Amino acid sequence: MVLVMIFSRPISSSSCDLPQSFDLGKQETFTALDQMGTISLLSCLKYRTDFKFPQKQLDGSQFQEAQAISVLHEMLQQIFNLFHTERSSAAWNTTLLDRLCTGLHRQLEDLDTCLVQAMGEEKSALGTEGPALAVKRYFQEIHLYLKEKKYSDCAWEIVRVEIKSCFLFINKLIRKLKK
Repeated sequence: MVLVMIFSRPISSSSCDLPQSFDLGKQETFTALDQMGTISLLSCLKYRTDFKFPQKQLDGSQFQEAQAISVLHEMLQQIFNLFHTERSSAAWNTTLLDRLCTGLHRQLEDLDTCLVQAMGEEKSALGTEGPALAVKRYFQEIHLYLKEKKYSDCAWEIVRVEIKSCFLFINKLIRKLKK
């Protein structure tokens, strides 16, 4: 429950002011993801893996604001893509999955304005290289893992826990954007 409260802080930066609904969406999204856990993680220990979160490439202290917004958008988009599939529908409670995907979709819409502003201000900071590419590669590994594990319930549970960690990074990135 403490983690949910972390996500309820207002967001503003020098060129992008996200609406209050973004904060509410983060809280709803994280709560839905948290509630989706139905399998004991202990029963899935043999499925554990290191997805190699690209911490070094995503060290926010080195980001320009446009890069940080781009990475934030890419992470949310990749999480949405991961859970907005037929395969994920078979693994999760559909009500919670719909809440998760709806929350992610709203966050992406809220962030789109900031992304457009950032692209106008710092076109060279965005694109297919650097941090955004590291995020794409990271999520490709997650997709490959699920496929290799035949989209089993345990594999999805391992991924769900990994995505909860991603939300902690997302919150950290947002805090840096506020400074």
